[in-house]
Amino acid sequence: MDFAERLHSLAARIQEHSHMLSNEEMTKNALVLPFLQTLGYDPFNPQEVFPEYTADIGVKKGEKVDFAVMKNGDPIMLIECKSCKSDLKKVNPTQLLRYYQVTPTARIGILTNGVQYQFFTDLDRANIMDDKPYMVFDFSSPEESLVTELKKLTKSQFDVEKTLSAASELKYTRAIKRLFAEEMQSPSDEFVRIFACKVYSGKLMPAVRQKFAELVKKAIGIYINDVINDRLKHAMITQPDEDIEEVANVDAPDEKSEIITTEDELEAFYIVKSILREVVSPDRVVMRDTKSYCGVLLDDNNRKPLCRFHFNTSQYYLGLVANSDKDMEKFPINDLNDIYTYADRLKSTPSFYE
Repeated sequence: MDFAERLHSLAARIQEHSHMLSNEEMTKNALVLPFLQTLGYDPFNPQEVFPEYTADIGVKKGEKVDFAVMKNGDPIMLIECKSCKSDLKKVNPTQLLRYYQVTPTARIGILTNGVQYQFFTDLDRANIMDDKPYMVFDFSSPEESLVTELKKLTKSQFDVEKTLSAASELKYTRAIKRLFAEEMQSPSDEFVRIFACKVYSGKLMPAVRQKFAELVKKAIGIYINDVINDRLKHAMITQPDEDIEEVANVDAPDEKSEIITTEDELEAFYIVKSILREVVSPDRVVMRDTKSYCGVLLDDNNRKPLCRFHFNTSQYYLGLVANSDKDMEKFPINDLNDIYTYADRLKSTPSFYE
């Protein structure tokens, strides 16, 4: 099982168990330690994961951080845990900041409630933890694009310089993305002026600026829609016989090149794979994308469909095998996590082919 699959398996476990946990200690044992294990660290080896690590602060002795991830006898990550019932948006990371400041070998600080993980470093001032996290990973709605970033924190890949470089890039690209989203909602005068000055030779009086604010917002919206439609136009082409199309794609590499597998399809595949691992070996579960849907097959055999993702329109559908005749039923889903509600149906499907 690769790292992404282990993460999605952990996500399924967290979503199943988190509602049963009522305090911080239960959260540590049931959620945080398995997360560290997923990163490749041995939570039962104090040379790798040191619980209640002492971080004395000035005259205040005996201060302890919940966990320190160790390397060569020194802490490289500090983890402050809260109960899974805690809302991290309302938690001030001051305590973690103090621990971080007196532990110079630790370059990553993590604040977590076992479901959401906030990752901090010291990009602005050396050995002073930044006020805001450079990355937030939420297991209740895993962000596929962050899996690669999390992998850089694993035991086998952790490298301080590479981690800090990646953290810097991630912090600023996400900040720019957030600012762009804000500009799309309500363009600022500076943002409007950038475009207006290139297409309008007159003076930007208040009324003109207001008009261009609407035009800029509309033009960018049209452009984004054009890009999305261009990517999806091939996926929305359907053929009468979907099974024939799937077989044809195997022998037609030119047509395959037109197929775009989206991040949502990949994430849905990992969710299904993590569900099915209880009944079949993960390496038997294979994704095969087509123009009209994305299929999940047993043993990479188009005669053994496990499910289908119909994600080519604004309303997503999950296709499930209804019986041994392989009749398909389609169910609308509003969120990828809705797939977990059909876990029993998915786990029963391989039995049709045994």
